[in-house]
Amino acid sequence: MLRLQGEMIRGGTSKCWIFDHHDVVATGVDLDTLLLAAFNAADPRQIDGVGGASSTTSKAAVVRTSAEPGVDIEYVFAQVGIGDERVEWASNCGNCATAVALYAVHHGMVPITSDTTTVRMINTNTGARLTGTIPTPGLAAPEEGAAVVPGTAALGVPVLLGFQDPAGSTTGLALPTGLALDSLTGPHGPVEASLVDAGAPAALFDAKAFDLGGAASLADFGAVVPALSVLRRQAALAMGLVGEDDPVSHAVPKVGIVAGPAAYRTTHGTLVSQDEYDLAVRMVSVHAPHPAIGLTSAVALATAAAIPGTLAHRFTRQTADGTLRLGTPAGVITTRTVPTSDGASPTVLLHRAARRIARAELLVPVLEGSPR
Repeated sequence: MLRLQGEMIRGGTSKCWIFDHHDVVATGVDLDTLLLAAFNAADPRQIDGVGGASSTTSKAAVVRTSAEPGVDIEYVFAQVGIGDERVEWASNCGNCATAVALYAVHHGMVPITSDTTTVRMINTNTGARLTGTIPTPGLAAPEEGAAVVPGTAALGVPVLLGFQDPAGSTTGLALPTGLALDSLTGPHGPVEASLVDAGAPAALFDAKAFDLGGAASLADFGAVVPALSVLRRQAALAMGLVGEDDPVSHAVPKVGIVAGPAAYRTTHGTLVSQDEYDLAVRMVSVHAPHPAIGLTSAVALATAAAIPGTLAHRFTRQTADGTLRLGTPAGVITTRTVPTSDGASPTVLLHRAARRIARAELLVPVLEGSPR
């Protein structure tokens, strides 16, 4: 039985277990093996581990200080399997980055010198660079806050999360195929798609191609997830993320549908009018509908919406200040793109909330002979 110190933090609408790199190395056990055992990934209920049996609650990050100039923290993100003994390392998670920023402030990994503290981060899975700015009144790390995000009524510490130069973070190009529109072959024939790489690679489809619209419920959207899973492979091939004989990640590319604004009710029953947002979106999280939207997907949407010819641009109500309001099942999530002066792609900002839930010593049942 191994002992591993960890901290559970809610970042936005995800729960993420954060581990210090030195503590992980000290176990002497391969990280995949360690996480699969700690989360009880083999069980679809994760009943004998710390996983929450959903894609948004089966996440981890391993954190350490960085020696790279201009970077405070490096972290690797893990999407841990549910009923599947596999850890996905191909993507980043913005909600977990929110949690990492709060963790870094609380653990003294960045100096607190003013009433706000910015944590400069790099996600080693993808090379993505992010910032997390947190209020530190009285030069103290906050334990509580009054910020909320769509998808939960829980309060948290406000975190302004910034994705720096997100375009082409994986493939080197905002449009990996060079086209704003591609045609992919789904289970029922060809489908128009916009393949975008910003924050994370994403494949976006017209909701009408699946007989859906901007008011689609999670149940209705769930019915088309199998078709989108087939299209995910076609998108991965078209974007050059995998070869013909390679397995496709369940997490990348992100896949979802877009539509023009329409009045709808959130999963909590709140009525959202079509004037309250600019673009309707429903995204897949691994094998199921995302209850809100992953932040890397939101960055991809914000980038795509600004590129003429993409499906996102076609349906978006354009604004003058770079603000984009996304209508998701949980409610409206707002992004803002900020131009840079150095030729990089615009920074994408999102307001999030985070809360430390627990600090714990995990008792991990790793068997003798496990990889080390």
